[in-house]
Amino acid sequence: MHIPDGYLGPATYVTSYAVVAPLWAVASRRLSQSLKSRQVPLLAMGAAFSFVIMMFNVPIPGGTTGHAVGAVLVAVLLGPWAACVAVTTALVVQALMFGDGGITALGANCLTMAVIMPFVGFGVYRLIAGHSPVGSRRHWLGAAVGGYVGLNVAALATAVLFGLQPLLAHDAAGHALYAPYPLQVALPVMAVEHLVVFGWVEAIVTGLVVAYLQRHASELIPARTTAPGEDVA
Repeated sequence: MHIPDGYLGPATYVTSYAVVAPLWAVASRRLSQSLKSRQVPLLAMGAAFSFVIMMFNVPIPGGTTGHAVGAVLVAVLLGPWAACVAVTTALVVQALMFGDGGITALGANCLTMAVIMPFVGFGVYRLIAGHSPVGSRRHWLGAAVGGYVGLNVAALATAVLFGLQPLLAHDAAGHALYAPYPLQVALPVMAVEHLVVFGWVEAIVTGLVVAYLQRHASELIPARTTAPGEDVA
């Protein structure tokens, strides 16, 4: 899902940075106000987990690969704003040190994987887990479904960014200057890959980790004591 340099035109990647930059500021401020000192190592582990799991690419027929992100898992444990910071950190390191995702496209990659995915996935998790006890199966099931839905919505957003490029930037002959795939190509390709393969990888990883923590470290799973939308970290 990492968008490389050269696939997005300036209008798209500048806009993406403009959208995500204020969200980074809000996430940083909210974490500084609410993150407890004992949760800092967990946030660092969340960023490391997201970094590592994104490096394991799953090949599929057609010559392409995909991966899990771990954003919803971090959101379940620390909240979506913390997941925004953790996944952003992982994406920055990958872009600067490993060339995985472009520098110009970093804002767009963070928008899809560090903002859209954890917030959507966390909302689904909350909807399913509700006010059930931490040991309830609704927690791991909600985390798994949240991971599946979050990754697919993020992939859909990425496909839209790709598909808009031929409309936004083309030469006099109508040839695309950046990503050449129109919406009618980008949307079904990204949707099928993530609905059939990569979304399940994300769901299995997220659900299994939450189920393990329920058995062996249930104190890491926050009990729901606030109304939806009140989580600040």
